[in-house]
Amino acid sequence: MPSLLEKLEEDLKAALKAKSEIELSVLRLLKSDIQLEKTKPGNVDLTDEFIQSLIKRAVKKRNESIEQFSKAGRNELAEKEQKEIEILQKYLPVEISQDQINPVIEEIINKTEGEKHTGKITGMVMARFKGQNINGSLVKELVEKRLKN
Repeated sequence: MPSLLEKLEEDLKAALKAKSEIELSVLRLLKSDIQLEKTKPGNVDLTDEFIQSLIKRAVKKRNESIEQFSKAGRNELAEKEQKEIEILQKYLPVEISQDQINPVIEEIINKTEGEKHTGKITGMVMARFKGQNINGSLVKELVEKRLKN
């Protein structure tokens, strides 16, 4: 089974041959981010998990851009960013659902005997799902909602 980096490179070549401009653009930017990380001091190993963290960061940036474009009434740019997110998400594992997160939140709140600090509980939940594709802002939102009840 090829590594995530190898898969990205194969898909980049395929997008180049197919002249798929948006996919080509997204994959080139991602490859550029990977190259930049390679050259940083403390040269980290380019594991699949590390590359996935870079992809998650790119998705997060695009989600923030979508929010800004929507506020400004620039729907065509928001749609473009959404298409880019869809391309990037092909390289991420399936995101952990709200139904899977809620029981863990309940368990942690019960174990911590009524801890009311959102940040601590969110951190514990995120640690429980370490290495999996989980939306941190969703976890924070769910924890806040649970603590209000």
